[in-house]
Amino acid sequence: MNALMKKIVAGAAMAALALGLVACGGSQAPATSASTGGAAQATYKIATDTTFAPFEFAESDGKYVGIDIELLAAVAEDQGFTYTLEPLGFDAALQSVQAGQSDGVIAGMSITEERKGVFDFSDSYYDSTVCCAAKAGGDVKSLDDLKGKNVAVKNGTMSADWAASMANQYGFTTTTFDTSDVMYQDVEAGNSAACFEDTPVMGYAISTGNVKLQIVAEADSTGAFATPYGFAVKKGSNPELLQKFNDGLKNVKQSGKYDEIINKYVSRS
Repeated sequence: MNALMKKIVAGAAMAALALGLVACGGSQAPATSASTGGAAQATYKIATDTTFAPFEFAESDGKYVGIDIELLAAVAEDQGFTYTLEPLGFDAALQSVQAGQSDGVIAGMSITEERKGVFDFSDSYYDSTVCCAAKAGGDVKSLDDLKGKNVAVKNGTMSADWAASMANQYGFTTTTFDTSDVMYQDVEAGNSAACFEDTPVMGYAISTGNVKLQIVAEADSTGAFATPYGFAVKKGSNPELLQKFNDGLKNVKQSGKYDEIINKYVSRS
């Protein structure tokens, strides 16, 4: 093969290689959305709890529903972003955001001064308080009946803090659980005399008829344990996501969609 022919063959090979690289690169292009004018649409990983009805819980088909789930969907639609929902459990959800594995968390999370040191919070999307519940028809009718007994609390929650603040005064001990459903079962089984929970969550659980408990005490609605819920991101991270949530929340409230979501669940409690 003469020199001219070698150059022609080499040139053809290089052209074919270049075309192959362009084709491969094209398959990895970011997804686009018509609503963003062809620009890449933001997709976030949002962590949540597994069982905290009526804010998040799984139906029989495994689909997650609840106030937090529907509110997040409404905000995302309003702001034009997509997300993947990660039901991890409350503690794991917070840890995932702190570790940078998730972009945000919505899990009936109370906004507290202590948590503000670790997370940046959205505007409040729900105001809640906490309560104590015992077995329906049982011996525990008030906090005074807890002396010398054990109660169940959920790890990392405001209701657990309320219980801890009164443990010495009323003379009870505590056992910690990771999820609300297991905590309720412990009380129903008689292992714990009562449990401490967020009031709307406890009210919803009782209203379903699946939980045989009754509320025997509730914290002052204007006191230290009456706290707002907020969406959160890791402190100093994802300010654009936080702003999108706040903007979307405002719009969803103005449109009436917010009230529609709240009334769908809280009206049952």
